[in-house]
Amino acid sequence: MNARLQPVAFTSTETGRFATHEVCNQARPSFGFNAFDGDQALSGLVAKIAPWATDRLSVLGAHVGCESVQEAARLANEHEPKLLTHDRYGNRNDWVEFHPAWHQLMALAFRSEVHSLAWSTREPNGHFARAGLSYLWNQIENGVGCPTGMAYAAIAGFSGKPQFATWRERTLAADYDSRRLPIEAKRAAVIGYAMTEKQGGSDLRETQTTARFIESGAHGEIYAITGHKWFFSVPVVDGFYTLARTKSGVSCLFVPRLLPDGSANRIFIQRLKDECGNRSNASSEIEYHDTWSILVGEEGRGIREILSHAHLTRLDFAVGSAGLMRQALSLALNHAQTRTAFGKPMSELPMQRNVLADLALESEATMLGALRIARATDGMATSEHERLLARVATPVMKFWNCQRAPAFTYECLQVHGGNGFIMENAIARLYREAPLNSIWEGTSNMMCMDVLRAMQRDARCRDAFIYELQISRGLNRNYDRSADELADRLRAQYPDDGHARALVTRMAHALQAAEMLQHGDADAADLFVRSRLGMDGTHVFGALPSSESLARIVERATVIQH
Repeated sequence: MNARLQPVAFTSTETGRFATHEVCNQARPSFGFNAFDGDQALSGLVAKIAPWATDRLSVLGAHVGCESVQEAARLANEHEPKLLTHDRYGNRNDWVEFHPAWHQLMALAFRSEVHSLAWSTREPNGHFARAGLSYLWNQIENGVGCPTGMAYAAIAGFSGKPQFATWRERTLAADYDSRRLPIEAKRAAVIGYAMTEKQGGSDLRETQTTARFIESGAHGEIYAITGHKWFFSVPVVDGFYTLARTKSGVSCLFVPRLLPDGSANRIFIQRLKDECGNRSNASSEIEYHDTWSILVGEEGRGIREILSHAHLTRLDFAVGSAGLMRQALSLALNHAQTRTAFGKPMSELPMQRNVLADLALESEATMLGALRIARATDGMATSEHERLLARVATPVMKFWNCQRAPAFTYECLQVHGGNGFIMENAIARLYREAPLNSIWEGTSNMMCMDVLRAMQRDARCRDAFIYELQISRGLNRNYDRSADELADRLRAQYPDDGHARALVTRMAHALQAAEMLQHGDADAADLFVRSRLGMDGTHVFGALPSSESLARIVERATVIQH
């Protein structure tokens, strides 16, 4: 007969958990730092270009490294928006309920003027300073970066149009008001865009939604819209720009969420998209049925009107991807510098050090390239060179920064190993988020087509880009040779756009290298030139040539925690 099994006596800690092992050699939490003050590349550039903005950027930089703000970002993505099509009595509601953390972040972003500084400041280089805020914000939470970016572009769309004076004033406000009220009763407004349809995608000429003229009045030219939109982010915004086909062709219209009398406009939310990333945000499908709207600009010229806003949204996506990459780098550096492997910090292992240094170069170059087109945007009204450069360089940097972000975040995730692939880790959220910016406001192919179109329609755009590269001549022999080769390539004629990605990649690398040589660390700029120029997008992270400066490049990119 078997002896009866005896219970095993377990010991436990004071918290009641079984004491089986000591937790050790885990990376420290990544907070307690200032993402502006501690970023030598960014803070040094701002000190040169817009020193008046330093204090404002420092305040937001402290929020990036704040534990409670980072927790709000986690909660906003963990608790996704909920569609409320009807109220409890069966009435149409067509509303989206967000977690309180979303509203907390929206309030922080809008009060920090992430959306409006370019328009509200009287200081020079306002678009540059505002881009710095957006760069920092995208190190906090990317879903909120969608409404801040849309509001940024929308303010430009309202300018010079008296019928939208109240809308412009409310959108400019450094405030956030989530109440469901008519615009006149609100402290501040949030604005969106709804253009994409199922059958058209990026080809806005295929718009099927229709609009018929109703009347002219105090609010402007009024139209009734009927149709659908396939992607509509943040469908609870106070108003949004949309496209519809009128008698004269595709026209731009503005749709308030509530009518002037306070009743709901006829906007019917069909469902929320279940997206791979951007989980805190609400992307929806909507239907219009005799929806009240105001004509923006000239009837039949809607695509031209919308494209005049697109320069700003494309700039913001280039900046946003750079910010996302900077956050991913900060997380990777923190992990590698505070976790040991094979008897030393991971960051000191030669292969890992090469990867981290390479990521640091890439992050700095994406930031410098994006902020260069922000500076060009500041000069569009006063400088022909800046206007032409902005026209061609904006799609160049939107293409490359957004194209590069997924590969970059993947490499940062690898630094974390298995810990990076769990959703509790912020790097996993960035990994799912990274591809999105390359889709919004035109895919990679669309951006490359736009670069070619700009240079083919106006050779001065090509010449402005070539001239921009000449400014850095004499600073690096390899750069000089590569810039000359690219200039010859740009002057050549091509039978089709099959070459466009390789060409635009070269353009992006050249512009980034020029900025690194002008504003970056000398050793970092030299390594960037040696590793990037002459390549058509085939660079693999961690393949830098041997250099004693690798450790110093990693150190320079590290934001010190307090």
